[in-house]
Amino acid sequence: MEYDNKEKLSEESPAKVDEYGVHEGGVHDVEAVPANNLARSLKGRHMQMIAIGGSIGAGLFVGSGNALANGGPASVVIGYSFVGLLLLFTVQALGELAVLYPVNGAFFNYAVRFIDPAWGFAMGWDYAIGWLTVLPFEISAAGLTIDFWRTDINIGVWIAVFLTILAAVQIFGVRGYGEVEFALSFLKIIGVLGFILFGIIVDCGGVKSDPRGYIGAKYWYDPGAFRNGFQGFCSTFVTAAFAFGGTELVGLAAAEAADPRKTLPRATKQVFWRISFFYVISLFIVGLIVPSDNQDLLGASNSNTKSSPFVLAITLANVNGLPSVFNAIITISVISVANSCTFASTRTMQALAMNGMGPGFLKYIDKKGRPIWCVLIQIAFGLLAFVNEATTGSTVFNWLLSLSGLSYFFVWGSICLSHIRFRHAWKAQGHTLAELPYTAQFGVWGSYAGFILNWLALIATFYVSLYPVGGPNLDPTTFFQEYLAGPLVIGLYLFWKCWTRFRGPLWVPIKDVDVLTGMRALDLSDEPLKKGNYRTWMMGLARGLF
Repeated sequence: MEYDNKEKLSEESPAKVDEYGVHEGGVHDVEAVPANNLARSLKGRHMQMIAIGGSIGAGLFVGSGNALANGGPASVVIGYSFVGLLLLFTVQALGELAVLYPVNGAFFNYAVRFIDPAWGFAMGWDYAIGWLTVLPFEISAAGLTIDFWRTDINIGVWIAVFLTILAAVQIFGVRGYGEVEFALSFLKIIGVLGFILFGIIVDCGGVKSDPRGYIGAKYWYDPGAFRNGFQGFCSTFVTAAFAFGGTELVGLAAAEAADPRKTLPRATKQVFWRISFFYVISLFIVGLIVPSDNQDLLGASNSNTKSSPFVLAITLANVNGLPSVFNAIITISVISVANSCTFASTRTMQALAMNGMGPGFLKYIDKKGRPIWCVLIQIAFGLLAFVNEATTGSTVFNWLLSLSGLSYFFVWGSICLSHIRFRHAWKAQGHTLAELPYTAQFGVWGSYAGFILNWLALIATFYVSLYPVGGPNLDPTTFFQEYLAGPLVIGLYLFWKCWTRFRGPLWVPIKDVDVLTGMRALDLSDEPLKKGNYRTWMMGLARGLF
């Protein structure tokens, strides 16, 4: 192809600022790197597990209890399915872009390049800040899970232990992240599969210690499939977004994958099975065997594992010892998400600095491919977990978490919009889909659908932030604790517009979009990606899951 040997800016070239206020050699030359590169050592098995490992955590195992209490079992299944569907479209769009442009910062770079630098700046820092603030919460949550067994040990001890372990993982760079995520994700998968099997047996009355006997769909009739009407239904969206957050990490990891052209398509295609099986089916089972009016669910938060609907389901069945086993799975899951926090925030901050949108020292990468200064900042944020020792700790965490859950909708919507504009620019400049090494399964129309679904989720969340379940209505504190990410994104966007003195148009014109520079060179002699050739549907399902 004509762009295989396209001349790229050298590392020694002086920094220049283009008409959009972006450093040349940053976004428009996305392959420009500092003296040391990020290590491309993630294998196929790592990418497979990252696609699911970064998302299954306390948001699913614990936070779903609050969604069940507020919305009822039907609202939970529909709400999580809705978010899962929009994420399916989003990950497919991300896969197409990441295979063609496997660069650090991924969707942040795509927003800068295909939408607008100011919007990309807002998305990049919003995403980084979200993960920075989630880490202390996850570390604290991991400490609180130990209270299930030992209440006599101060939580600060466990926070220090888990933070030390997390810091030790960073010594091994991206390979350490990949290996830890692979091992922890495998245990999480086993845990979810085991619960689904257990839940089916309980629902059919196969547990002798359970006095309820056969349950069937009893709890869908009494206390009912829905609770608190439309408000209850809308309240499930932020919880679902927090639970699914991290699935997009497979695109962020493309820059450090050994062979993204082969591993990324496989990982993105399997997202459908993972969403439908590990989220929707497991929550459907929970709704069958745990009544939504159970008082223990009222204490469910993303850190209170004693109110986890999964643990509660086992407790209601009177199975001794098993609640402790599943609490251990939750502990592992929380540590896994904390591990993903460090990877996501550090790589995004380094990419921002590389594009002149962050402090220059953050771009530094050591000889082993680790963005050291970014890692140190993330670990420093982890120290905020000790705030949990204070009497106002829960209030602080509520405000920190308000920066994360909603931000995923902005990021996912931006990925879809980036893909839409990329496709238009690709076609307008005379290229065909046959030139792309991988195309999204749902095409550009899937990205349109994903973009619309993201906006619907934002509107529904805006409504329930004004009129929350149980009130108070139109309360400023309640609203900003639910919707703080919205004003943050707008503020970041306006900041970069002012910083660049409103240079350039509101968005990058299609004719000015550079679709050539920075591609990973493609060899036309390479064999096309092989499609799955499974003998049976069940074999295909098994491969999709594992």
